[in-house]
Amino acid sequence: MPRRKPGTLLPLESEILEEALSLLRAGHATFHGFGLAQTMREHSGSRSLTAHGTLYKALNRLEDFGLLTSRWEDAAAVDGRPRRRLYEITSKGAQVAQRSLPGKAVGPFPRLASGTT
Repeated sequence: MPRRKPGTLLPLESEILEEALSLLRAGHATFHGFGLAQTMREHSGSRSLTAHGTLYKALNRLEDFGLLTSRWEDAAAVDGRPRRRLYEITSKGAQVAQRSLPGKAVGPFPRLASGTT
């Protein structure tokens, strides 16, 4: 399988960023992977999400690119269930998501200084 060009996103990664931007605009700054998967299936009938492992690998790549950040949720919020990883779109991620909204081609994401979120 050919490698992708540096700075380009896979369709699933673009879809995740677009959904994260929608959640942010709706007042939900953070999200967890399982909830994101449910939202993606409800809103777009996401076919690119074949398994939750696929989603979490994509979330990790987006975090490596500086487009998302993550942290473990507070132990007080757990209520008897396992803790979840909470993700948040960065300002760089929001810029990329804005550019890849429907009607725009998914291209390279901007090269910003490291540490810029």
